[in-house]
Amino acid sequence: MAAVRLHQMEYFLHGSINKKNVENLLCRLKGLCDNTSHERDKFSDHEIVYSLRNNPHLVTLRARHSLVDTAAPWLLRYVGQAEMGDKSRATLLRSCVEVETSDNLSAFLEELGFKFDYEFVLSGYYFYKGHIKITVSQVFRLPVVGDMSSMQLASESYLVEIGLTTAVQQDSVAEDIKAFAEHLKPLVHLEKVDHRKLLLMS
Repeated sequence: MAAVRLHQMEYFLHGSINKKNVENLLCRLKGLCDNTSHERDKFSDHEIVYSLRNNPHLVTLRARHSLVDTAAPWLLRYVGQAEMGDKSRATLLRSCVEVETSDNLSAFLEELGFKFDYEFVLSGYYFYKGHIKITVSQVFRLPVVGDMSSMQLASESYLVEIGLTTAVQQDSVAEDIKAFAEHLKPLVHLEKVDHRKLLLMS
């Protein structure tokens, strides 16, 4: 393992924007963000989700790899359940851990008993404003497992995510994220999405 990102707390908001308006959003982000002295920064990440059921618990881990920089290490990711408890907090909050690994990560997880659950590709653009990271991306399905040539666009809309990770809980960070999100209105409204309700509706 090359590097470990210690246990962190991630503050974040989600939203979506129609394809016809995404260029306006990208132009606005270029004016607001720091990494805008050159061509837009693009990313394309392949993520595989594995699960291990240890009754009554279900453990989920994610294996992510860049399709843009294929020499980059694989990332083993754990992402906790988003917390909705504190209604006064301006963003969602979840725990996250990332570890850089060798390229046999999938085989390693399967040897541990984890089962392939699903996979997808996120492809789009990223920006930074200080330590705040903003991504604008589309989600692609893989009907044929592991076959990038089978990618199918899941939606014409773009997913917009804004977040910041800290080593310890710092709720003041949530206000910074919310303040930045206000600059993106009315193009996109970034909100605290209760993922538990989405699961109940699906």
